[in-house]
Amino acid sequence: MITFAICDDEPLMARELAGHLADYMKENSITDYSVTSLSNGRALLERAGGFDVIFLDIQMEQPDGMETARLLRQRGDRGLLVFVTVLKEYVFDSFQVEAFDYLLKPFDRVRFRQTMDRLLRSLEHRTVKDIVIQRGTGCEVIRLSDIVYCEVLGRKVYLHKNGGAVIDYYDKLENLERRVDGRFFKCHRSYLVNLDYVRGCQNGRVALSQGEHIPASRLRERELIQALLRHMRERGI
Repeated sequence: MITFAICDDEPLMARELAGHLADYMKENSITDYSVTSLSNGRALLERAGGFDVIFLDIQMEQPDGMETARLLRQRGDRGLLVFVTVLKEYVFDSFQVEAFDYLLKPFDRVRFRQTMDRLLRSLEHRTVKDIVIQRGTGCEVIRLSDIVYCEVLGRKVYLHKNGGAVIDYYDKLENLERRVDGRFFKCHRSYLVNLDYVRGCQNGRVALSQGEHIPASRLRERELIQALLRHMRERGI
């Protein structure tokens, strides 16, 4: 199921956007989705679960849309953000919070459809996949999209998850590399990194979205940058 959130303090605009969304999904024969309307940024931030796509009005009472987006990113939310605004000058600020796109009010139907086409293509590449790891006598299901990076130390693999949790188990990194998908890149003989969380690479260090840095082999830096650019194109960024 695709989960959408519409966060706008103007009920009329929220209903209009919901109408455009319903029309688009119907035209494309998509029924497995949900839409949640929220009247302010605080309500969005208080939601326990994340959303796949968030339509976020910029001009709201504090926290406004831009501040709400910053707080979402700080806590590791990876939902696709589409800003809604009446002023073009806010568009440049949207890059600071990795916004997927922006829509100007009043809504243009053609522009909205183009944005939705790109959103769905990006979500296809974000298809949730799981792996099962064995820990002692039990096993655990791990969502690949939650893994920021993996490292091997001795005989153990450590999975560093979004939010800070670390899960360790006995295995080889080569075995894990065969089980993950194309969003993961082996940047170092001891590290696999999820390209969704990479923000840059320089001087043998990979910068991650949560502020951490992990090593990158000097021989693999160029390949990492190429893989990251290709990954961004596939996601429609």
